[in-house]
Amino acid sequence: MRVFVTGATGYIGSVVVRELIDAGHKVTGLARSDNGAAALKEAGAEMHRGTLDDLDALHNAAAAAEGVIHLAFKHDFSDFAGALSTDLRAVQAMGTALEGSGKPFVITAHANGTAAENAAMVLTGRGVRAAIVELSPSLHGEGDKGFVPRLITIARDKGVSAYIGDGANRWPAVHRLDAARLFRLALEAAPAGSRLQGAGDEGIPFRDIAGVIGRHLNLPVVSISRQEADAHFGFIGTIAALDIPRSSVKTQELLGWRPVHPGLIPDLEQGHYFNS
Repeated sequence: MRVFVTGATGYIGSVVVRELIDAGHKVTGLARSDNGAAALKEAGAEMHRGTLDDLDALHNAAAAAEGVIHLAFKHDFSDFAGALSTDLRAVQAMGTALEGSGKPFVITAHANGTAAENAAMVLTGRGVRAAIVELSPSLHGEGDKGFVPRLITIARDKGVSAYIGDGANRWPAVHRLDAARLFRLALEAAPAGSRLQGAGDEGIPFRDIAGVIGRHLNLPVVSISRQEADAHFGFIGTIAALDIPRSSVKTQELLGWRPVHPGLIPDLEQGHYFNS
């Protein structure tokens, strides 16, 4: 299958591209820079120059493909509403190119991204095999720059590894290589209208994450109150307090997807998160 992938050179996109190529698909990735184009070439993929704001480029690339995986997102927390608007327009631009084709269109769920998700689901009534993948907050593995590295940085800066209250609130997690396989399976076989849960660990108590961080950094592991959380954790204070377990059982049954790579705690125990 000829697959167009946005975000193809990113943390998750780069391994999705490798997963697709290893499975025999031909990949064209969206590239906004010469470095991105070079990375795609090295991976064995073709390049389509453009950005998420270049709606004509997105439309044309989707029209030329036999399937689309949309991973790119502007992670600008200073203008998150603007990032969501950009995502919606991108989904609409690519979606209109696929209408009536029966081709797969896999998008990624984002917090408060209901508009883009609804736009994708509307396409299922217009001859597009659209599906949504909802990844866990912790998408972990080598090169992670997400929540867990942020927690490690905060612990180093504060001199303690903290959790909130009793720390029983749970975070789901998934290894990025398992997530890459989920995106491929969604492209190949997810029924139209599917919402797929990318969770390897369904819910890890936050105190367990804090405990591993504290042990590897040789720092005290302490409980703080919810009122102290925002000052301690900064903009992820709210997220650090969430209890958000997720089950991927239905997704596994639907697609035969099985997480096989290390869970978050074993991945942390390997030590690579603490080398920098």
